[in-house]
Amino acid sequence: MAQSKLQAVGLRMEYYQPRTGGRLLALDNVNLAVEEGEFVTIVGPSGCGKTTFINIADGLLKQTGGKILLDGKEVTGPGMDRAMVFQDPCLMPWRTVLKNVLFGLECRGLDGRAEKERALKFIKLVGLSGFEDHYPHELSGGMQQRCNLARALTVDPQILIMDEPFASLDAQTREIMQLELLRIWTEAKKTVIFITHQINEAIYLADRVIIFGSRPGRVKEVLKIDIPRPRPLAVKRDKKFLDYEDSLWNQIEEEVRKSMVADQVTYNIDA
Repeated sequence: MAQSKLQAVGLRMEYYQPRTGGRLLALDNVNLAVEEGEFVTIVGPSGCGKTTFINIADGLLKQTGGKILLDGKEVTGPGMDRAMVFQDPCLMPWRTVLKNVLFGLECRGLDGRAEKERALKFIKLVGLSGFEDHYPHELSGGMQQRCNLARALTVDPQILIMDEPFASLDAQTREIMQLELLRIWTEAKKTVIFITHQINEAIYLADRVIIFGSRPGRVKEVLKIDIPRPRPLAVKRDKKFLDYEDSLWNQIEEEVRKSMVADQVTYNIDA
């Protein structure tokens, strides 16, 4: 059987809380797999450990139990085989679009003509041709996030990890960025793990949606999205899409209610 691109095996994460001396269990026995070239979205109630999970996958956090495997090898820290796209574009304001996109390559000591051509290729791919010499403050929010995406793609990661990258955008820009991301993903042929709170965004983008349960986070269910690609934005109005949305919302609503009850119990105990 073919090996998965990324696997979480019995993943567990506890945080020590200095003020109380207690420990918070954020993830408990998370098991999942992401296949080569797959677009996977992860949804779940607030505080269920979604961001903790991808920070471990990116090597930014060290888990307290279990492991993450990339191509069968355990992840022990950050690596050039993964790139993170955060909610905030995190662009350096004193650098132009081109210089921002080149930054990851420069960190590797690569700043020649070939690297510049590679950066220009991805600037074009994300639709920013003509803005190479613009500074971040001269760009809209959506354009800044395109620049952020181009920077991540330029370092040629095997897996692109995205943590609610469109959350700060207005509704119309967010819709267009979803459509653009699928176009870019199709051309760049990357494996993508995408965190979102927006249910229709999760369905629209994904091959599979992984639903995390309330804290401590674990995989509640995996929903395969059987909608043909390419997907126009209008597909969100189709009955099949709306049925997926209803199913997903019902499961998340159940977990949100569990989380609210658990938080109330914890509050009463602490009080």
